[in-house]
Amino acid sequence: MCPTGSSVWPARPISDLRSAFEILDVDHDGKISHQDLKTSYTDADDEVIGSMITVADSNNDGYVEYEEFESVLKSDVVGNSGVLEEVFKAMDGDGDGKVGFGDLRRYLGSAGFEVDDDEIKAMIKLGGGDGDGDGVTFDGFVKILAV
Repeated sequence: MCPTGSSVWPARPISDLRSAFEILDVDHDGKISHQDLKTSYTDADDEVIGSMITVADSNNDGYVEYEEFESVLKSDVVGNSGVLEEVFKAMDGDGDGKVGFGDLRRYLGSAGFEVDDDEIKAMIKLGGGDGDGDGVTFDGFVKILAV
C-alpha cells in the first residue's frame, strides 16, 4: 500500500474518495454505520454520530453508502469543508491543527489498516509535510484523500 503513485495506490481524481470511505467503514461491509463512526470518533457522543449519519443518509436507511458519502464530500470539496474538517479533527489526536505521523498511525491502525512507517511518511509528504514529524494542515489532508 504505497501512496506515491505506484500500481498499488494509483492517483485518483478528488471525486473518487473511496479510500476515505473505506477508512470510515471500519467493519468493511460497504456502508458506514453508527458503530463504524463510533469506532472512528471515540470522543463523539451518540447524538453527534446520529447527526453525522443524518446529514449524509439521503435514502434514510440508517447507513451511509459510498454514493451518499461521495455526494456529501464532493459538495464539501467545492464549497464548504464541514464534513472533511470533522474527519480531520478526529484524526488530529493532539489537537495541534495538523495530522502528523503519530496521528495517522493511530487513526489508520484503529480503522484496521496495516501501514508501515515509510507509507505514513509518504502520505505526509504528499500532503505537504516533511514526513519526519511535521504534520499536514487541512489543505494537505485533502491532497492525501485525493489519491
